[in-house]
Amino acid sequence: MAETRAMPVPDGLAGERVDAAIARLLGLSRTRAAELAASGGVRLDGVAVGKSDRLLPGGWLEVELPDPPRAVDQAPPEPVPGMRIVHDDDDVVVVDKPVGVAAHGSPGWTGPTVVGALAAAGYRISTSGAAERQGVVHRLDVGTSGLMVVAKSEHAYTVLKRAFKERTVDKVYHALVQGHPEPTTGTIDAPIGRHPTADWKFAVVADGKPSVTHYGVLEMLPSASLVEVHLETGRTHQIRVHFSALRHPCVGDLTYGADPRLAERTGLGRQWLHAMRLAFDHPATGRRLEVTSEYPQDLAAALAVLRGPAR
Repeated sequence: MAETRAMPVPDGLAGERVDAAIARLLGLSRTRAAELAASGGVRLDGVAVGKSDRLLPGGWLEVELPDPPRAVDQAPPEPVPGMRIVHDDDDVVVVDKPVGVAAHGSPGWTGPTVVGALAAAGYRISTSGAAERQGVVHRLDVGTSGLMVVAKSEHAYTVLKRAFKERTVDKVYHALVQGHPEPTTGTIDAPIGRHPTADWKFAVVADGKPSVTHYGVLEMLPSASLVEVHLETGRTHQIRVHFSALRHPCVGDLTYGADPRLAERTGLGRQWLHAMRLAFDHPATGRRLEVTSEYPQDLAAALAVLRGPAR
């Protein structure tokens, strides 16, 4: 069901283009705001306006926000077994995502998604972002488990997107990597971009985006190390790419050079990587919210195998 927002034109937006003003006012992308105007969803004093029209001072603005269309190749909303709600309030919901679940729909992906699971459970989430990414302010790979926050209100979406961009969100992962990184505590500062010959993965490349990963070894095992990772940036596959570049790929991560024999020995069908802790200033209260997660069964079992028999 469509939702209509109505308000006087704010003084600071008088004279602005409609698409730019709506984007700023509601925390939408400029493209999404332009689409709303093109569909007749933006009215000024009762008259539909186009994206390039200007807002008049003292005018009455109405914006109709339709329910987001579902992408053709997006899986229908359905519950996701094992997905746990860690925190829920009027502004945000934090989920503990199982492996095999995408953050949102994308071309070619027909499996379960966090967005779909929340929709199936009756959650109303922010309409900001592209249609298939409603409320998503950051993502986890399909093969990575752990904590993920989704915005439920437009205000929360805007504030959290800014927080991730300004790097005020603490994102802490645990990874089991092959071998023993030296030094045992350090920072990997290497740009990441598309792989030069395999466009389905990423690599450290000279013209990539700045990417910074901080790590510290928690435990050394005979053939691997358990490390705690703090992400300063949030590039796609960042932890996997950075540790692969150090020749210490995540155990089980065959895409980025992990030993298939070690993956078979541990019973892993994915990379050993888990989003353990997430902390951010709550978009409504400003108070710091911190949530934590435990290792899922497959990662805990693989770790036990590499630790060996208990002494």
